[in-house]
Amino acid sequence: MPNGDRFPGCSIRNPSSKTPRWTSPEFFWKRDGMIGSASSPGARSAFSPGRVLRLLRLQNFFFGGWSLMVFAFLYLPIALLVVFSFNSSKLNIRWEGFSTKWYEALLTNKVLITAFENSLLVALFTTLLSTLLGTIGAWMLHRYRFPYQRALALLIFIPMVMPEVLMGVSLLVLFVQFLNLPLGFTTLVISHTTFCFPFVLVGVQARLQGLDPFLEEAAMDLGATPLKAFWKVILPYLMPAIVSGALMSFTLSLDEYIVSVFTTGAQSQTLPLKVYGMAKVGLNPQLNALSAIFIAATVVVAIISHTLARRKTP
Repeated sequence: MPNGDRFPGCSIRNPSSKTPRWTSPEFFWKRDGMIGSASSPGARSAFSPGRVLRLLRLQNFFFGGWSLMVFAFLYLPIALLVVFSFNSSKLNIRWEGFSTKWYEALLTNKVLITAFENSLLVALFTTLLSTLLGTIGAWMLHRYRFPYQRALALLIFIPMVMPEVLMGVSLLVLFVQFLNLPLGFTTLVISHTTFCFPFVLVGVQARLQGLDPFLEEAAMDLGATPLKAFWKVILPYLMPAIVSGALMSFTLSLDEYIVSVFTTGAQSQTLPLKVYGMAKVGLNPQLNALSAIFIAATVVVAIISHTLARRKTP
């Protein structure tokens, strides 16, 4: 039989051709305990198109059902939360009618609005500092060599894996006993920046691994100073990693609860702290409305980002 011929009813090539051992039919027959050659009736029945088609359909049905259950587990509670944010019932146990009164009550709730403003202010400052420190740190670790560089890099990554309770307690001791700083916006921004900027640094470092070292040299050969070469050549190349790290820092800071418990003051309560305090008292329909607004804003931002990305793609 010439090389490249196929077995009847089978899409696997002749094992006599120069193909890897694991692609030959004998490998699968020996593995499954089947005896015979490619021309035997047992082999033809085992690899018949009908049986293969049934197996593929069963596989697709299994993985499709599993994917459906995973998506239902993830998104069904979110969908129910959005639906019940329009429920007129205060208990939110059963549906009693469509109403938008909880959104109106949310817009007049000064406590939640103030907490959201505090969270937004802290997240913006945290994002700015984390992006700046992470980008500079990643560039210095990539560009320069100095003693104990690996030890310093390891110390930078520790906040990413340290339990948040330990970090919150250690920062509280640092602020109160050693630095004598009053708990407030300053301590919140410092503590959030401590665990956010390593995420920016990791992303920028990964981007720097693919950087062509001759780009900076070419820019300097054309008359650019080291600072101008970094600003005009290196920084645009790093911009995707910087933006993704900034978005990650903003999300982590806006959503942070455990560290904020230990480092916040009475006048700097963030939104997660207020939401948790309201949830401990009982089910409040305003929380459903607040969550629905955040979900809608996230979906809108994701759609805009996807649309812009498609427009930039040639």
